[in-house]
Amino acid sequence: MIQLRASIAAKLVLGYGLLGTASVVLVSAVFYHGTVGVLDRDIDGRIVVQSDRMVARANGLPRDVLQAEVRRQLDDGVDSDREIFQLVAADGTPLAGNLDSWPKAGLPSPGTGPGLVSAMVVRQGHPAPARLYLRPLDDGGALIVGRDLSEQEAVSEVIWHALLAGAAVSLLLTVGGALLFRRAIERRLSAIRRTAAQIEAGDLSPRIPVSGRDEFALLGRDINRMLDRIELLMEGIRHVSNAIAHDLRTPLGRIRGKLDDVVRREATVPRLTSAAQDAIEDIDDLIRLFERLLQIAEAESGMRTRLFERLDLGHIASDIGEMYEASAEDCGLQLTVDAPEHLYVDGDRNLLASAVASLLDNAIKYAGPGAALRLRAGLYHGGLASIAVHDNGPGIPEEERGKVTQRFYRLDDSRHLPGNGLGLAIVSATALAHGGELVLEDAAPGLVARILLPLAPSS
Repeated sequence: MIQLRASIAAKLVLGYGLLGTASVVLVSAVFYHGTVGVLDRDIDGRIVVQSDRMVARANGLPRDVLQAEVRRQLDDGVDSDREIFQLVAADGTPLAGNLDSWPKAGLPSPGTGPGLVSAMVVRQGHPAPARLYLRPLDDGGALIVGRDLSEQEAVSEVIWHALLAGAAVSLLLTVGGALLFRRAIERRLSAIRRTAAQIEAGDLSPRIPVSGRDEFALLGRDINRMLDRIELLMEGIRHVSNAIAHDLRTPLGRIRGKLDDVVRREATVPRLTSAAQDAIEDIDDLIRLFERLLQIAEAESGMRTRLFERLDLGHIASDIGEMYEASAEDCGLQLTVDAPEHLYVDGDRNLLASAVASLLDNAIKYAGPGAALRLRAGLYHGGLASIAVHDNGPGIPEEERGKVTQRFYRLDDSRHLPGNGLGLAIVSATALAHGGELVLEDAAPGLVARILLPLAPSS
């Protein structure tokens, strides 16, 4: 019972059951009023009109004329099985009609108005329900015009039974449909709960089965996308943990070796100073490594999105290009910048500038002496903003392009060069934080590293 009270599906069943019952009752009341009520009003109108017509015909004439009119109405063969007529004298004596018994206490007195009553009468020796119009006459008598309601009540009973049967069937269908709805909800929710239990047990690979385009399917797709992201982040954390453990071992071992070598030898001031400076440089390299890792984490967390502002991507490309022109010349490279104005995006200036700088750093480092570099901003296919670095160096093999954006991943040919394999990881995280992506393309020869970003909506 407690589980049923806590179950949303059970509450939905109860709610739909009550709603269905209330709807059936309301529809039945409207239908009953629209059928039986109309018949009742039709009968009242007919007997009032018929009474007025009879009184009008005998108006100012002797009582015998009205008696003859009553007998004529009874003998005309029209609705004779249902018509009721009774002419009563002032002392209650029946003068003409087809009633053996009628509600004498309900007869109007002279000077009072006519009235409609429902009562039991005795007609042709049989009691019957009737609708009567009791009309007082000037001489103190009364004219009773009415209809036998036996058929009317039989019709009402049939309608009432039909409505009850329909209400029962509708209620059963409503409850049955609500129970089926509950089972469908529980089946869809059980799939989500099973997936959640498997993930809670440590397996991040299960996904919610998705079919159709209803709300549960949309929810399942959203949860699956969230799980894909979580799995990707967890895989990145595992990879980072392994990479950090591997990459820190070498510099820490180098620092320890240098310090140990100083300790084992004669401790002179120059030797201690040199060892301390080397240790400081190695520690500074480690600090820069952790700063870059924090930069990736900050970009991926979305913490900087609240600092987004309207930016001209062309201005950022021009500023970064101007900063790197001297560095490129010192390395024997030629850098050209193509950055048109009025290319607006919403983003963080520092993050985007750092990402462009990382692309230029990589190009200067790996393109080789004499290579030509080009920094270009502009529109890309699909209405996206693009800022790309082109070079005609050795490039990246196609099978390696999906790996170089992973943290600490480096190509075999570049392991002898300074670096830690975090540059493209930072650029990719920054692009994702801005709703875009980093695309690596073959420049034949060389590489095109392109950051794609959504254009800022026009204000």
